[in-house]
Amino acid sequence: MATYPPPDPAIVEECLARYRREHHTIEVFANSVHNFLATHPDLTKGDLPPVHSSKCRTKNEVNLGKKIVRKKVEDNLDITAANLLALVTDLGGVRILHLHREQFEQIHSVITQHVSQRHWALYEPPTAYTWDPEYREFFADLGLIPQIKDSNYTSVHYVVKPNEESPITCEVQVRTLFEEVWGEIDHVLNYPVRIESIACSEQLRVLAKMVGAGSRLAEAIFRSHREFLKGKQEPK
Repeated sequence: MATYPPPDPAIVEECLARYRREHHTIEVFANSVHNFLATHPDLTKGDLPPVHSSKCRTKNEVNLGKKIVRKKVEDNLDITAANLLALVTDLGGVRILHLHREQFEQIHSVITQHVSQRHWALYEPPTAYTWDPEYREFFADLGLIPQIKDSNYTSVHYVVKPNEESPITCEVQVRTLFEEVWGEIDHVLNYPVRIESIACSEQLRVLAKMVGAGSRLAEAIFRSHREFLKGKQEPK
C-alpha cells in the first residue's frame, strides 16, 4: 500500500474548527434519527420487537483528527475544512441492533419508507457489508448493494441527510447483536490505527465467521420456535 505525506497540521486544525462550528447541528440531526428509529411503533412493538437496542454518538475530535491524517497518508485524500462534511459522512452516527436476520427487513422497510416520504434523503445508496454468500443474496433481494469488506463482518450502512440540499449527514449502521460483539472487539484493536499483529488479525477473521454462524443459528432458533407455536395452535 502506498503512503503519502501527512496533511499540514494547520489544515487538520481548520477541519476540527469547522467540526466544532457544525457540531450542534450534526448532534441534533443524529439524535432525531436515533429517536425516530428507537421509538418507531413498527420497530418496538410485540414480544420480540425488531429493534433490540440502539446507540447514538458524534465523532470524537481526536479520532477525527487521526482519520483526516490516515485518509491522506493511506489514500492521498485531501480533507479540508471546505469539504469536511462531504468526505466524512459519519460525524454523526446511529447504531441499530437486532437479534436475527429476518428482523432486518422491517428495519430496512421503515428507513426506506421514511426516505421515500422525503423526511430524509440518502447521501448515497445504502451498502450491505458481508462475507457470507447467503447474506449477499438476502441483501441483494432487498435492493441493497452487497460488498465484501476485508475485515469479514456483516453490517448495513445508510448515510442519511435531513434533505437533498443539506450538507449534514448521519451514518446509520444496522447489525445483529452477534456482529456488534465482533465490532466492539475490532474497534478496540483496529481503530483509529489498524493492528499490526498477524495473529490478532487472523483471530478476528475467525471470530467474524463464528458470529456469522451465531446470527444464522439465532435465526433458525426463532424460526423453529414459531413453527412449534404454530403446531400447537393447529387443530388436532
